[in-house]
Amino acid sequence: MLDLKQGNMADPGGMSPVSLAFIGDGVFELMVREQLVSTGGMPAGKLHLLAVRRVKASAQAAAFEAVHEVCDEVERSILRRGRNVSLSRIPRSCTPEEYHKATAIEALFGYLYLLGRIDRLHDLFERMEEVAVGEHG
Repeated sequence: MLDLKQGNMADPGGMSPVSLAFIGDGVFELMVREQLVSTGGMPAGKLHLLAVRRVKASAQAAAFEAVHEVCDEVERSILRRGRNVSLSRIPRSCTPEEYHKATAIEALFGYLYLLGRIDRLHDLFERMEEVAVGEHG
């Protein structure tokens, strides 16, 4: 289980949403990788392909509403700030809307991580997993 930090940042809410998303991107990817390796042995190439499928913007965006509906007001504020970031480059693999939603999810994950709210991160991650399983059978 992800628990690298004990939350010593006084107010990560004051950080820019881009900085929060930068941290959150790494946190989310680590959680995905941790979950994948916990399911049993697989070749590294297969692990990589599965991880890429789960961390891409369109996959994160698909879970945005499921996460949003269980967030409190502070968390929704972080999501809103992340979603409203002005981005100069959007990958061709997703739509601008998907990229904005993914950035919002990453900002929230960064915020929660910096607060040390690891249990909440795991709750939201599980919620996202439920959406992913629902979409892929």
